[in-house]
Amino acid sequence: MKTIKIPYYTTKLDLHIEEKNLKAVVTAKMHKYDPGKSEVEIIKDALAHPIGTPKLSELAKGKKKITIVTSDHTRAVPSKITLPILLAEIRSTAPAAQITILIGTGLHRPTTEAEQRK
Repeated sequence: MKTIKIPYYTTKLDLHIEEKNLKAVVTAKMHKYDPGKSEVEIIKDALAHPIGTPKLSELAKGKKKITIVTSDHTRAVPSKITLPILLAEIRSTAPAAQITILIGTGLHRPTTEAEQRK
């Protein structure tokens, strides 16, 4: 019997498989990848050089109401990093805009306040 630790939310679960039923274990190397920039630098660079669209700051210019859609607690999206940067970019050209943050839960349960803060 082979035990494989699989990622699950913020922890890992043990998956037990008979070795005769196991062909291979494929693992991501994302934790070993070095992009040469910090997460913040990558996000700011993407905002400075959008593909096929004007910059977010240009799109926000003069707007009175803006909605930002972000992922819920079930996705590994670093919203605690991305949201402040997005908000600063929007505020640079739309300082008085009313901004709504919409958490896209899809069919998942509602996100708790603690999960939103995290």
